[in-house]
Amino acid sequence: MKSVPFALAALLLATPGFADTKFEQIKIGAGAALFDTECRRCHASDATHDSYGPPLENVIGRGAGTYPDYDYSIALEASGIVWTPAALRAWMEDNTGFMPGTKMRHVGIEDRTVQDFILAYLGSISQRDPKKISD
Repeated sequence: MKSVPFALAALLLATPGFADTKFEQIKIGAGAALFDTECRRCHASDATHDSYGPPLENVIGRGAGTYPDYDYSIALEASGIVWTPAALRAWMEDNTGFMPGTKMRHVGIEDRTVQDFILAYLGSISQRDPKKISD
């Protein structure tokens, strides 16, 4: 009897795309928890929640400094940056080095795995497919 669940698990893992989909769901869940720990004190995931900084729903593919009715720094508004996964990774690692003149305090999330998880979560709350946005 015990071999049936293991056989079923092996069959599911052997199913094309199943393991990748499950792993992506795990990354998104971990990213949501890390977002709450690292980002939520200033950013909401969507506009229905109050936040000090702009909400990050649909941030991937959005132009930097373009969220309506938020008072961005002149440096960020004039940057011309589009928030790609690569740009967000650089921002998470050292936002003041990436964008001198920003109002946002230094983030300093240097662990690439933590960045990966947060990016997976941000991708899940964006309408645009991060894989289709040029790094």
